[in-house]
Amino acid sequence: MYYFIYAEDKPNSLEARLAARPKHLARLQALRDQGRILVAGPLPAIDSEAPGEAGFTGSAIIAEFASLEDAQKWADEDPYIAAGVYKNVTIKPFIKVIP
Repeated sequence: MYYFIYAEDKPNSLEARLAARPKHLARLQALRDQGRILVAGPLPAIDSEAPGEAGFTGSAIIAEFASLEDAQKWADEDPYIAAGVYKNVTIKPFIKVIP
């Protein structure tokens, strides 16, 4: 089943986010290589694809896991957690309807 992972950034976490980004992306690419990722990306703090110093407010990921517990375990091990980027992570089951 797919799970929607919404992670909310702590204020002023842009520097930590950028430092941990390569490890974070490597984990997402591993899901992609396994054919388990539907979509993933950051949430800009302003209405721009290049928010610069405004940074991001969080991340959204929709990926396939065997269970909610597996999705939670995967999210708990995200490099952004270890780097102190995320202040809150919410995971919900997700059913793809369109497309």
